Amino acid sequence: MSRSFNFCSGPAALPEAVLKKAQSELLDWHGAGVSVMEMSHRSSEFTSILESAKTRLIRLLDIPSNYEVLFVQGGASTLFAQIPANFIADHTSACYLDTGAWSAKAIKEAKKYTNVVVSGSTKDKNYTTVPAWDSLNLDENAAYLHLTPNETIGGVEFDDLPETDLPIIADLSSTILSRSIDVSKYGMIYAGAQKNVGPAGVVICIVRKDLLERCDNDRLPSTWSFANLAKNNSMINTPPTFAIYLADLVFEWLEGQGGVEAIEKVNEAKAERLYRAIDESKLYSNPIELKYRSRMNVPFVLADESLESLFLQESEEAGLKTLAGHRSVGGMRASIYNAMPMEGVDALIKFMQDFEMRHYGA
Repeated sequence: MSRSFNFCSGPAALPEAVLKKAQSELLDWHGAGVSVMEMSHRSSEFTSILESAKTRLIRLLDIPSNYEVLFVQGGASTLFAQIPANFIADHTSACYLDTGAWSAKAIKEAKKYTNVVVSGSTKDKNYTTVPAWDSLNLDENAAYLHLTPNETIGGVEFDDLPETDLPIIADLSSTILSRSIDVSKYGMIYAGAQKNVGPAGVVICIVRKDLLERCDNDRLPSTWSFANLAKNNSMINTPPTFAIYLADLVFEWLEGQGGVEAIEKVNEAKAERLYRAIDESKLYSNPIELKYRSRMNVPFVLADESLESLFLQESEEAGLKTLAGHRSVGGMRASIYNAMPMEGVDALIKFMQDFEMRHYGA
C-alpha cells in the first residue's frame, strides 16, 4: 500500500503512527475484547481514555487549573450559535472581528442571539490582512470579543491579541497545538478536531470557569450548556467516543515529537520552505500580507488560470491529494498541519517546480 500526501484542509491527514496504533487496537482495545467504538461510554475503559485525553491536552497546552476542558459534539459551526447562547447572559452585545469566511459565519449566527458589534473588518481588502488593533471599535460592555486567529479558507493567521478587558473567545480549529499559546489570555478556546487533532465529530473546548456562571441551564438545551457539559464531564449523552480516543492518540504522538514547542519549529520550517518556493516562482503567487500568512493553510493562485484543472489532475496523479482551493475562492490551497511531514512539502514543491517548467516556463 502506498499512502498519498493529503493536503486537505479537513478532515485532514493524521499521523501514520496514530493510524497504525488505532488499527492494531481496532478489534481489541487493551485486552477488553471489544473496540473502542463498541464499549460503553460509562465503562471504566472509556472513562480512562477520556481522562487520558484531558490530561495530555492540559499538559501540552499548560492549561491553568481555572479552566475546564470539554469535548463537545456538533462541530465548530454549531458553536457559532452555542457560544452566544451560553455567554450573552445580561449583556446586550458581543464584539466580533471579521477577518475571513469563518469569522463571517460566526457573526451571522451570533446575530440570531444578540447585537453584534463588528469591531474590525478586512472584508474591503478581500480578507488579505488583519485590522490594526488600535483601530478597533470595541464595546467594553459587550459579553466577549470573538476572533478567528487562522482563517482556513483565506490563509490569514495572526498570533497577537487586542488589548481589552473583554473575555476573548477564539476559534483555533486550524491552529490548536501547532504553535505555542498562552491559554490564560483567553476566556474560551474552541477547535474542531478534524485538522490538527483527529477525525471529525468532536470539538475541543477550553473554557475559563468563571464564564460558566453565565450559562442559564433553565433556558438552554441541556446538551448546549457548557456548564452542564462541565458538570457531567462532557457526557450528558453519548459522546463521540472513537473521535476522543483518536484525539488521545494524537496527543500521545505529539508528546513523542517533543510537544507543541517542538512541532512549532517544524511547522515554521515547512511553511517557510513552501512560501519561498511560491515567492520565487513566476507561475504561483500568494495574495496574503506577508506577516499574516498562515503556517497551516497556504493558498496560491496560478498566473495562467487555464492551467488550474491540469495542475489538479497531474498533482492528483502524483499522489498529492486535495490541493483545490475552497469553492468560494478558487485557486489552490495546501494545508500543512502537524501531521504533514516535511517530505510531503518537499514533494509538493518539486511537483510545482516541474509543472511550471513544463507548462509555463518554456
